[in-house]
Amino acid sequence: MEKQETMKYRLAQAVRECMRTTPVDKITVRQITEVCGTTRQTFYRHFQDKYDLINWYFDKLLTESFAHMGEGKTVYEGLVKKFIYIRQEHVFFAGAFRSDDHNSLKEHDFELILSFYLHLIREKTGRAPDEQIHFLLEMYCRGSIYMTVKWVLGGLKLTPQELAGLLVDGMPRPVDRLFRELKLL
Repeated sequence: MEKQETMKYRLAQAVRECMRTTPVDKITVRQITEVCGTTRQTFYRHFQDKYDLINWYFDKLLTESFAHMGEGKTVYEGLVKKFIYIRQEHVFFAGAFRSDDHNSLKEHDFELILSFYLHLIREKTGRAPDEQIHFLLEMYCRGSIYMTVKWVLGGLKLTPQELAGLLVDGMPRPVDRLFRELKLL
């Protein structure tokens, strides 16, 4: 298992290197494997396509950023960790967030974070959120992804802490109330 994980990280490094000079939509699996020094067969043994690789790498970030939320860590703290990491890996995330492919990082980030919040609510309350909370969470997550992309691409001059603070402040009131009750804010 460790060997597979090592290869996945090597492929992630290779796609990061490709992103320095080539837009994500133009990067080929052949380029990635050449930079990595491996074969296309090895690539496809681990990932379906380049977007699957990018999304896997992002999952590693998000899992680490939000791992302790609900155990004393807040949404704000999780967002700050996420944004600090994104800033450190700016070339990778700027390239990945520019893509609008159906399997893009923007869509993946949305699905992941919405699912994370829904699971957290279910875990803390013992039930799924009602339709209103679900709707508002979905709307909030879409907006927060949009603002994150805008920040990454240079449209917002904010620190990770400022961006996280604004996203927490922008939470719809019913979601804010629920998150405060659950000690997530």
